[in-house]
Amino acid sequence: MAGTDEVAERPDREGRIVVGVSGSLGSLAALHHAVAEARRTDVEVLAVLCWTSAGEELGYRRTPCPAAITAGRDAAVARLRQALDEAFAGRYAGARLRCQAVRGDAGHSLVRCADHADDLLILGAGSSRGRLSRALRPSVTAYCVRHAACPVLAVPRPPLQRDLEVMERGHGLRALVAGR
Repeated sequence: MAGTDEVAERPDREGRIVVGVSGSLGSLAALHHAVAEARRTDVEVLAVLCWTSAGEELGYRRTPCPAAITAGRDAAVARLRQALDEAFAGRYAGARLRCQAVRGDAGHSLVRCADHADDLLILGAGSSRGRLSRALRPSVTAYCVRHAACPVLAVPRPPLQRDLEVMERGHGLRALVAGR
């Protein structure tokens, strides 16, 4: 597993599938979809987890702290490994799979990774959010659709994720049993 902050260069021009992984149920569904597509088309999958340092870039520029960057990178690599273990239960995925933790904003970094027209960028569609949440944290998927040089596939939220969101909103088990 690559643990570097740089986007992976590739010597060949063969298309590949780039998939954003965060560890959420939606990103694990996207990872499964990416691997299934890679098996079908015999291309490589690049699983990318994007991360930023604590305090974001402005704080780092004022007072660089290499130890904090190293700790952030190590935590991101561990999170990526955990996501892959959860997705495939420690078994071989059945496709050529490379992994990389990339430091930077998720949307921008994913678009940089999937920079060829013959690539395919796969993302989890995410959860439904209110206006305030969208204003504070814009959608990575929407950013990628607007800026990517390749096709972008947004995998719908898995049913389990939708059910958990219903319960989190305070509707509880009664709404879940009643079918919402």
